[in-house]
Amino acid sequence: MTITEKILARGAGLKQVSPGELITVKLDFILANDITAPPAIAAFRNAGAKQVYNRERIALVPDHFTPNKDIRSAQQVKEMRLFAKEFGLRYFFEIGQAGIEHALLPEAGLVLPGEIIIGADSHTCTYGALGAFATGVGSTDLAAAMITGETWLKVPPTIRVRYDGRLPQWVGGKDLILHLIGQIGVDGALYRALEFCGEAVEALSMENRLTMANMVIEAGAKNGLFEVDGKTMQYVRERAKRSYKIIEADDDADYEKELHYDVSTLEPLVACPHLPSNVMPAGSLKDVKVDQVVLGSCTNGRIEDLRVAASLLDGEQIAPGVRMIVLPATRDIYLQALKEGVLESLVRAGAVVSTPTCGPCLGGHMGVLADGEVALATTNRNFQGRMGHSGSEIYLAGPAVAAATALKGVITSPAAL
Repeated sequence: MTITEKILARGAGLKQVSPGELITVKLDFILANDITAPPAIAAFRNAGAKQVYNRERIALVPDHFTPNKDIRSAQQVKEMRLFAKEFGLRYFFEIGQAGIEHALLPEAGLVLPGEIIIGADSHTCTYGALGAFATGVGSTDLAAAMITGETWLKVPPTIRVRYDGRLPQWVGGKDLILHLIGQIGVDGALYRALEFCGEAVEALSMENRLTMANMVIEAGAKNGLFEVDGKTMQYVRERAKRSYKIIEADDDADYEKELHYDVSTLEPLVACPHLPSNVMPAGSLKDVKVDQVVLGSCTNGRIEDLRVAASLLDGEQIAPGVRMIVLPATRDIYLQALKEGVLESLVRAGAVVSTPTCGPCLGGHMGVLADGEVALATTNRNFQGRMGHSGSEIYLAGPAVAAATALKGVITSPAAL
């Protein structure tokens, strides 16, 4: 079996599972945010439930519209807060402790290798970077999971993706996953598990692996994961709040197909409007003016991302007429960037820094776009109207391209600086 199949077999209490099989699995952790938790809470109450299955294995994270942007968002977070208090949930992250859920939970050691995790958010797949099975569900499924501690799944076939070669300068996890999505399309891994391996993958930091796993949903995948190695273990060992089990693929694992890419000549990439699969080298885009650059999100708001941007912007000034918004993904990332002087470099260059929030990624707040405006963002989706007005345009890229673009006012490869 593949890693995904072995994890799901464990959760189902079965010796073996096969792609296409419908199974019921026990869950190790579940989560919801300030958009998806309120309808889950309503479904929970409508079901007549009197208690949650485990107060230690549920996290409610207000991150999308926080700090609350209006009365409705304040009401949503209040519902979460009261529910967490009523049922004694250990992990409700209040303003000041919170962060973007998919950066916060790995950082806090709440999602671990070998586990089965569901979240009422499509980018729950991020935790596959730790060698876990993690996927997004709807709020009703989450309500059922809060009551029973279980969910049903169809076992996905696995596509193995091997990246060989040495990563060029300025090329990272965002470029690898954009390259894959550009090659196979937004439905190229529909209801598949993506398993990443190869020389280039082994060289990636945990931050870059989290970025890649975060965006497998943009290829239509059910989940995406990495083999657990020394880097994973170092990351987890410092954080884990409970025991865990490392699960490896069998030597004779059956993959639906295997894809091989040599990244030695890969350039920093950009996904152009209005699909993550519309991928081009940053250096090939000429004279694409931007109004706004967003550095952050559950995809690229980690300390390594901020450091990359600061290394290019330190002592420089962003282009006139460009707004650069920086959103550290968690409080600890914010504090680390503050301690290292990273935030000072970015602010002196002309950027503004927000508290940890999803904010503009979903057109929520802290940087919504007007009609005709163009943004380059380190976020994960560039659908029409995603970040504001339907007449706006979004380009996706990694932190190095974001910093270079802010500096020049047009989409720019860092190699051109």
